[in-house]
Amino acid sequence: MSQDNTLRSDARVIGLVGLAHGTSHFYHLILAALFPWLKPAFGLSYAELGLLLTAFFVVSGIGQALAGFVVDRVGALRVLFFGMTMLGVSALVLSAAGSYPALMAGALLAGVGNSIFHPADYTLLNQRVSRARLSHGFSVHGISGNIGWAAAPLFMTSVAALSSWRTALACAAVLPFAVLGILFLNRAHLRPEPRPAAAASAAAGGEGAGTLSFLRLRAVWMCFAFFFLTAVSLGGIQAFAAIGLVQLYGISRELATGSYTAYMLASAGGMLLGGFVGAGRQDHDRTVAIAFAVAAALALLLGAAVVPGWLALPLMALVGFFSGVAGPSRDLMIRAAAPKNATGRVYGVVYSGLDSGLSVGPALFGLVMDAGHPGWLFAGIALFQALAIATAVGVGGGVRSSRLQNA
Repeated sequence: MSQDNTLRSDARVIGLVGLAHGTSHFYHLILAALFPWLKPAFGLSYAELGLLLTAFFVVSGIGQALAGFVVDRVGALRVLFFGMTMLGVSALVLSAAGSYPALMAGALLAGVGNSIFHPADYTLLNQRVSRARLSHGFSVHGISGNIGWAAAPLFMTSVAALSSWRTALACAAVLPFAVLGILFLNRAHLRPEPRPAAAASAAAGGEGAGTLSFLRLRAVWMCFAFFFLTAVSLGGIQAFAAIGLVQLYGISRELATGSYTAYMLASAGGMLLGGFVGAGRQDHDRTVAIAFAVAAALALLLGAAVVPGWLALPLMALVGFFSGVAGPSRDLMIRAAAPKNATGRVYGVVYSGLDSGLSVGPALFGLVMDAGHPGWLFAGIALFQALAIATAVGVGGGVRSSRLQNA
């Protein structure tokens, strides 16, 4: 294949996988964005509303670990089609819900749909994107997720304000079905290249007894711990950063909300830069460590409340930027730690740590906010980022040690 054809093929696959990933992140927030409408409509408490999100992420986390095995057995493309369909069905169920149990059923279905994306996405990227552009593929994958997070509240609240929350959810159902159609039309570009018969036979032969052998690898569980810790930190930022900034600095709610938006947009920019930083390097853990160390220091500065309130927005943006820079190197680090022919399984187990952390973070930092310590919120965010550095260094050290042994 010529260089131009390879570039076009890589760009197409990266764009399609990014579109799917952005859709999954959009669905993370379709319920949270409608809390102001759902609370009075069903007479719910904040705890009951929060339980809907907890159920979503718990199901997604468990399902993600299992989905990796399915991806490795039946292929990423079929699994991706299934997940996209389930997201659309979940929005239709939610839009027609007449009771809290029906809302819970919709949240559970959405969690099932969301569970497949990381193992399916990363398997497709590793199978179909050339090694030289894989870092950029991971970068776009992360950016598309941030775009989905940023777009969901704006879209859902706008439609709900103009019409109703049921209409907003019905409109949200259109997105995954439309993306499913695009993926189906481009399915030939997402199928893995056929492997030589000998290689395929060897892979099949090693798949039986060795299916769970990757679970014995220390690096896999270090990666899981890394994602869990960073997700706890992210959960605190998503749930309470804006409220904490208002309480710490006395700034307007609009400026505090804008600071969170700046965090998300700057994080996307950081991921774009991180794709270039990660390309051609092997010491990905060091990139992650440096980026998170700077982000943690900036979070501590925010929590100390020793700067003027107008600096809250640029500081939040910088925290997001440096966190984003670490994204592509993080994914490349996991790729290096994954055994051959186990990409889906490894990414499924490792990324279940993300959902686990997102289910724990809001509840944990909610206790801190209820205790009246908004400064501790940012200190806790910094703490979990610092702990994540230790796990990243552990993964990188193990990978380098393995390379030396193989050499």
